[in-house]
Amino acid sequence: MSSKSKAVFLDRDGVINKSYGFRPPNNAEELVIFRGVPEAIRRLNEAGYLVFVVTNQGGVGLGYMTQEELDAIHAKLAREVAKGGGRFTEIAACTHKPKEGCPCRKPKPGLILDLAKRYNVDLARSFMVGDRDMDIQAGKAAGTRTILIKSKEKTTEQADYSCPSLLDASHLILELDAAGLAAGPFEDGVEG
Repeated sequence: MSSKSKAVFLDRDGVINKSYGFRPPNNAEELVIFRGVPEAIRRLNEAGYLVFVVTNQGGVGLGYMTQEELDAIHAKLAREVAKGGGRFTEIAACTHKPKEGCPCRKPKPGLILDLAKRYNVDLARSFMVGDRDMDIQAGKAAGTRTILIKSKEKTTEQADYSCPSLLDASHLILELDAAGLAAGPFEDGVEG
């Protein structure tokens, strides 16, 4: 039996790329990736983490963008990260309307749980990184550790950790990983 993988689940807008006020980029031309993101993802890949994007993109369901435009944004995102040596295992998006009640829209954990099942991920050894309460709630509901990227978003949800950027979060994850390995992978009562 193969051992389970460890993973980092990333929110997209506000964590990986710039938002436009309260709206995400609606086409590939508007996609602007934050500095340090490709390096952060490359470092996580090199440390053996699967890296996923889990993003709410209700603009498709609402008609603000087409599925083709969303696919073009994600293709550009993958290309930009690859230029820095990083790679996403998969980019998953909930394209349902915000009030549709689907199980894949954060704060529900459906996207994370589906990816974890398909890729044999150990959620207790994994992280959800986001900049909003709904990201932290989804990570907690799925059983991951959570990291809040500090932003202008008003948050009330208590994350396990907080960092100013994804690059800083990648450093923290690798430090926690190293400390966990030093303590032994199966030690009970050790909190990350």
